[in-house]
Amino acid sequence: MSGAAAQAQPAGAPPVRDAATLILLRGGRRAPAVLMGQRGAGAAFMPMKFVFPGGAVDPGDAAVPLAGALDPACRARLMAESCGPSPEALAAAAVRELWEETGLVLGARGTWRGPVPPGWAGFAATGHLPLASALGFVFRAITPPGRPRRFDARFFLADAAAVAGDPDDFSRAAGELQHLRWVPLDEARGIDLPFITSVVLAEIAARLGGAQAPGVPFFRNDAAGSQFCWL
Repeated sequence: MSGAAAQAQPAGAPPVRDAATLILLRGGRRAPAVLMGQRGAGAAFMPMKFVFPGGAVDPGDAAVPLAGALDPACRARLMAESCGPSPEALAAAAVRELWEETGLVLGARGTWRGPVPPGWAGFAATGHLPLASALGFVFRAITPPGRPRRFDARFFLADAAAVAGDPDDFSRAAGELQHLRWVPLDEARGIDLPFITSVVLAEIAARLGGAQAPGVPFFRNDAAGSQFCWL
């Protein structure tokens, strides 16, 4: 758990789990679209909502070899106010979640040396290593208290051009997300979204519009309320 998440943990609340989310973007500035899917009706967290691929960091993510290094500024911001997983483990988790939930490979050709960590066998079998250098860190948010599950989620942005293979081929998806589709950015905020997803979409739209931010936005939530800051 990150240092910020530990401070945000009131007595008796569910643990705050470190998590990573991957936002794939295509279409450039003229016709941007993001990849989203709908969570099932029986999901314990955000049922029926449209979300980006993402989920909790697994212990094996820290042992995954990466193709390319994270941008130094991105890495430094991932380390800010955190004593949780390494930036590399967070990046690997984002790529793994994309693979599991969509079947898409954000990777470069490479050889896995040593044992493949649990949860990575299918990805490794494609002959690719996770492409960390394609990721940009764009948002961080902690789930407010009172929810059945809480996450300290880091949101990464990547260009769909970095996907190995057809970005419209979801045939290898595990099925956790339904109705996977590319949603035009100007239409995405009109579908059934979690609040924080709407906020992240607005941040991406602002970036594409040329807005200059002082850093990465961070929404902290604890028993005292919500706080916004920059990383």
